[in-house]
Amino acid sequence: MRIILRIISLTFAAACLVACADNDAFTTSTDNRLSFSNDTLSLDTVFSNIPSASRSMWVYNKSGNGLRCGVRMEKGNASAFRVNIDGIYLGEANSWQTSDMEIRDKDSVRIYVEATLPNAIGQEPEENNDNIVFNLESGAEQKINLKAWAWNAELLRKGLVISKDTTIQSNTPIIIYEGLKVDSGTVLNVGAGTTLYFHNDAGIDVYGSLRCNGTAESNVVLRGDRIDRMFDYLPYDRTPGQWQGVKLHASSYGNELYHTDIHSCFNGVVADSSDTGKKKLILSHSTIHNCQGTGLEANNINASIINSQISNTLGDCVHISGGDIDINGSTIAQFYPFDGMRGMALRAELDKNLKRLSITNSLITGYADNVIDIAKENENLDWQFSHCIIRTPKPMTDDSTRMANVFFENVKDTTSMGIKHFKNIDTDNLIYDFHLSDKSAAIDKADPATSPMDDHDSTKRDEKPDIGAYENTKKEQND
Repeated sequence: MRIILRIISLTFAAACLVACADNDAFTTSTDNRLSFSNDTLSLDTVFSNIPSASRSMWVYNKSGNGLRCGVRMEKGNASAFRVNIDGIYLGEANSWQTSDMEIRDKDSVRIYVEATLPNAIGQEPEENNDNIVFNLESGAEQKINLKAWAWNAELLRKGLVISKDTTIQSNTPIIIYEGLKVDSGTVLNVGAGTTLYFHNDAGIDVYGSLRCNGTAESNVVLRGDRIDRMFDYLPYDRTPGQWQGVKLHASSYGNELYHTDIHSCFNGVVADSSDTGKKKLILSHSTIHNCQGTGLEANNINASIINSQISNTLGDCVHISGGDIDINGSTIAQFYPFDGMRGMALRAELDKNLKRLSITNSLITGYADNVIDIAKENENLDWQFSHCIIRTPKPMTDDSTRMANVFFENVKDTTSMGIKHFKNIDTDNLIYDFHLSDKSAAIDKADPATSPMDDHDSTKRDEKPDIGAYENTKKEQND
């Protein structure tokens, strides 16, 4: 029996040696080539002089024999790309190349690529290229193209303090590190078409006044500074928590945000308690979207929200604690996709600090059966909903004067989970379009006497205006 086992063992060992020998065989045949997971590796658009995120790809040997090759950067020291292949960095120390790399049959190596691109000549993104060149022992040459676009930007690495009245108007991206501060008694105006890009630890702290003067054609945009992609289909700009958001401190009044797009931050706008006899915030024709915290937090302030969209937040889309608040012609939509414990579309604490709460011609909906929470200290407070659609199974009160011409959605309604109100709720790709679909029950339901004359996009509303931030221009019959 021992003899038989020894013969089997020797036979197995011999087979392993033959297999290893086959796998170790290297060829110089020109018929044997490498395979690549991508012929071109694109880093998309990156800001000039700022290191990009790392991207990777694979090199495979499926040729049937081992292959030896040298690898080099075609542009050498003129390359804007940094390449690491199988743990070997192609840089100055090795003259941007390596020789005698061995890739055995059925084996693979991984390539990591980053880039720091020089300034573009003009203001538009400028293409940069290089090639990773594989020179096989057979004399064959194969290449992987590297591609990225450089976009010039103004870098404010030590933050920005506004200590006198200032206007920022720029078509060039402005990247802000360590935050932007507006001193008390100072006004910062941001002109139409200006985009401010904030690093992940940066936001806006307003002790004076912030006035964003966007237009329907040229919004002011406040966003994070990641312009690359998390996945091929998903830009970082569609993910929340990319920057800190806007904080309106107690001393801040006269903030006016017109046609302003605030998205993918932690908190959208947080407003500290202040004198409700003075207007603290006008949010008009604007968007707060995709926040990892709260969309709009209004703490005992005087504020008007008109023709605005506040949507998709881990916390509440709108959280009101007292104050004098007017919301008209707006869409508050809670479809935050990352956490089932998402907050309410609207949460309001109606206590002794409440001067007035008026919500008219507005659409308040979302995934949950109930997306609104009204905590009332007593029934003598001044609050009212008029000509609204609210996703909740029952009214918050039996007092019809407080709930005038309000339609209450519930789980049995045809607008299942509120989705059918809108043109696109694509949670797979995180693409949302809160313009009204032709099936929305909000069409023609606003009050002509109190509805804004135009909508979020400055489209004129007709004689039968629609509830919410957007006017449906087709006016087709609901299904």
